[in-house]
Amino acid sequence: MMNAPVELLLLACLILTTGLTLGTNQHMEFTLLLPAASTECFYQTSMSNDSMEVEYQVIAGSGLDVDFVLISPSGYRLVSDFRRPDGIHIVDSTEDGDYRLCFDNSFSKLSVKIVFFKVILNSRSSAGGGRDEWADMATTDSMVDYKLKDIRARMDSVYLHLERSRQVQTALRAFEARDRYLLEDNLWRVSFWSCINLLVMLAVAVTQVYTLQRLFDNTKGVRT
Repeated sequence: MMNAPVELLLLACLILTTGLTLGTNQHMEFTLLLPAASTECFYQTSMSNDSMEVEYQVIAGSGLDVDFVLISPSGYRLVSDFRRPDGIHIVDSTEDGDYRLCFDNSFSKLSVKIVFFKVILNSRSSAGGGRDEWADMATTDSMVDYKLKDIRARMDSVYLHLERSRQVQTALRAFEARDRYLLEDNLWRVSFWSCINLLVMLAVAVTQVYTLQRLFDNTKGVRT
């Protein structure tokens, strides 16, 4: 059985190799404050024949909705969402240039929105080149006995599962933030109406006690 330093060294080598093999995935996350009656746009550069995934979610603000537009570098409107709380959009084959992502809150005149969104960009063209270079480097280092294809397939599978797990955890954190905001936003309403109901109940109780006392006082006065 290997000791701890050797295991850590092998794990570091595996992580480094995975980064060299699959380092073409770009994952960016942003949280923006969208003022009322305003529009915010962001630009994402992409190469030709890449794939891009855009996911957004409104985590705070009245109505929890926003307009979203995705425009290609050539000026075509690929996505148009109107007053949506969230959305996921995938562009399979991208163009060479800057994609524009716009969040519009112009329909709301008073409410400020907090929007969380992330962009995942997969570079297909450079992925194959990096893998071929890594395979050639391994061949020149006399590692022919290893099954490079099996090792690469296993690392690809592990990387994809880890990436998907990270994306799910990010989405769950966004859902948790939105639910927490809804609970905090509704807490003052519950507390306010609870105090109102308590005051009404106390007022009714005092009124009933006072009415009964007056009734008995009037009865005693009639008997005397």
